[in-house]
Formats: sequence, C-alpha cells, structure tokens
Amino acid sequence: MLKVGIIIGSASDLEKVAPAAKALREFGVPYEAKVLSAHRTPDEAAAFAASARENGFGALICAAGKAAHLAGAVAARTTLPVIGIPVKASALEGLDALLSTVQMPAGIPVATVAIDGAANAALLAVQILAVTDASLAEKLEAKRAADRADVLAAKVEL
Repeated sequence: MLKVGIIIGSASDLEKVAPAAKALREFGVPYEAKVLSAHRTPDEAAAFAASARENGFGALICAAGKAAHLAGAVAARTTLPVIGIPVKASALEGLDALLSTVQMPAGIPVATVAIDGAANAALLAVQILAVTDASLAEKLEAKRAADRADVLAAKVEL
C-alpha cells in the first residue's frame, strides 16, 4: 500500500495535524510525518517532495500557517497529489494561510481543505489512494454508512 506523507511547517502545529494521523491509522494507511518548512528548510522540503514517489508515497499532506507556502513549494517538486491544510496561526485566524494555500498558479495544483481541516485532508488522501485500492474503497463506504447511521440515529429535542 502506498504511504501518505504529512509535512508540517512548524512543530507548533503538531496538535492541529493530529486528526490527520488518527484518520489514516483508522483506515490502516501507513504514513510518515515530518517537520519541514518552505522558508527555514527549503532544500530539505524540496528533496523530500522530489523523492516522495520513489519512496512509496501516494499523496502528500502539507500543513502550514501564516504565509503557508509549504503546500505550493512541495507541489512544485512532485507530481503526486498535494493536499494543503491552512493552519490558524496568526491574528488573521488562518485566512492568510487559506488564501496562500488555495491561490496556486496554473499547472501546480494543491487541493485545499478548511482551516485546521486535518481530518478531511486525511480522508481526501484515503480517497485518492482508494482509486486503485479496492480495500480502502470498501473502508470508505463503511465509514460513510456508519456516519449516515449516526446522523439518522441522533435524537433532537426542542
């Protein structure tokens, strides 16, 4: 099975990205997490991205706040799918990171989830891998069915 790479721009964002690792574990998807910065470790981030496919990765998740160039910098060095998580890390409440992550030039796409949307980033990575992995596709179907059942079983009193 292909792995998912989780690249975090700063160790201070580990808690916000933890839901991605949890979701990947729940689906049995192997992952590797690294702290690499587009600005403070650009050579290491570029090298990781450039070698990701040959190292067994099928998708990369990049979480960064403020200027949030990490996902774009990584996407520029690989043809693997890159999913950006804008992180709330400034007075702008993550809007700066959202705009930085989503505004990519033509030819270098980055799929972007909500601000601090780590769980959805992982689910999107699983969906990408499930295109060629029937076992993962079945697990996704089961999760959707369970989520549906939870909603239908909810009791509401007004």
